[in-house]
Amino acid sequence: MPTVFSSPKELLSAVGRNLGASQWLEIDQSRIDQFAEATGDHQWIHVDPERAKEGPFGSTIAHGYLTLSLVNCFLPEIVDVQGISMGVNVGADKLRFPAPVPVGSRVRGSGELVSAEATKDGGIQAKIRVTVEVEGSERPACVVETLSRYYPESDG
Repeated sequence: MPTVFSSPKELLSAVGRNLGASQWLEIDQSRIDQFAEATGDHQWIHVDPERAKEGPFGSTIAHGYLTLSLVNCFLPEIVDVQGISMGVNVGADKLRFPAPVPVGSRVRGSGELVSAEATKDGGIQAKIRVTVEVEGSERPACVVETLSRYYPESDG
């Protein structure tokens, strides 16, 4: 269950709060191959299971940017800001890929509200640190500070 905020303004008083975690998601070879097709990144460590068995990870691994893109899947499972007319992805800060995601592993995202501030255009901008965990691994696969802007519903 996501952490629910009934309005964007509630984010302002929740800075530092742990927002919980998403469901686990298995990373299969099909997902990796589809990402390779979409991006044109066909490096053998991602798409050649036979060659990858002899490589540094013992199997194929997910692209780092595939892992990052899953943050967009995890965020709605982590946080639900209600009372908005729209939400906009503004960007990201401090992106790192500390560990690989081997094919067949399960990942999930966990979040922490790092900062929240009112913007000149009437929104609330939230920085949420999302840590993508690999089940059974001590090191995360990805750590990123996402920037999202939430605009409240208009009164009339």
